[in-house]
Amino acid sequence: PTGDSWGIFTFLCAALCNLPALPALNCSEELGAGQSIQQTYDLTRYLEHQLRTLAGTYLNYLGPPFNEPDFNPPRLARAERVPSATVDLDLWRGLTDNARLAANYRAYSRLLCYLRVLDGQVGTAELRHRLAHFCASLQGLVLSIGGVMSSLGYPLPAGPAGPPAGPPGAPAAPNDFLKKMDDFWLLKELQTWLWRSAKDFNRLKKKVPPAVVTLRLEARGF
Repeated sequence: PTGDSWGIFTFLCAALCNLPALPALNCSEELGAGQSIQQTYDLTRYLEHQLRTLAGTYLNYLGPPFNEPDFNPPRLARAERVPSATVDLDLWRGLTDNARLAANYRAYSRLLCYLRVLDGQVGTAELRHRLAHFCASLQGLVLSIGGVMSSLGYPLPAGPAGPPAGPPGAPAAPNDFLKKMDDFWLLKELQTWLWRSAKDFNRLKKKVPPAVVTLRLEARGF
């Protein structure tokens, strides 16, 4: 038994001394697009939850009829500057991943500009604080979508990110009711965008694995 133990010890010493001449096993983790997509999906769902509370508070701030559950006005021409998510679902799903990501990136960049103007117009400190917090989260979503596009090899959309014709209320609405209507449609479209984006990123994360662990053999000394 003593001889066997000494033989095993000698073998292990020899193996350790010759490790540089053995094939090296390297393990590298490629986080890449999959993890970026998962994080963007999670952020989108968080913003959905956050907006439900914010929208209820803001509509109560606007007062009736905007805070009534059955209030469903037609979309006015003034609200057309807000990017609409009311696209046929079959048509939307027929777009490439690149086209959908670019549309999301452009829409949230513009919606963020509108919301920042809204933040400067409300009359209560608590609501301004909530709007500012939501704007910070939405800015994070814009950056996250840009990260997904970069990780998939897609270029970011060209052109200005801001609204082409100025934010709601600039030029000023003819009356207070139309100004409130602008705000109502901004929140309504944002809710629809977030709902659809969550579905987009849920489908996309199923196409791209969250992480790939690559084992690579590098022969050294042969």
